[in-house]
Amino acid sequence: MTSYAEYVEQIAKLQSLAEAARKDELSAAIKTIKDLMQLHGITVEDIAGGSRAKPAKVKSSVPAQFKNPESGETWTGRGRAPRWLDGKDKEEFRITN
Repeated sequence: MTSYAEYVEQIAKLQSLAEAARKDELSAAIKTIKDLMQLHGITVEDIAGGSRAKPAKVKSSVPAQFKNPESGETWTGRGRAPRWLDGKDKEEFRITN
């Protein structure tokens, strides 16, 4: 019957073998990649250039289109209309410049 200590020893040997195999596979993969890059004239910049993130869109503020002459409140015309426009013709409150 195999003891716990023997299992631990076997695990350590297997981990060592697995790490060596991983290093060998990585070396072979890197060599293959380098050979292909040289064959096709690809640089690291070529590879990195394709994965750039798109620049973030700049949000600009929308100018007010309507103004309440009594309170000075403004509304851009987007979203829900303010209460001061309820039941009124919004064109009467349009800002003209």
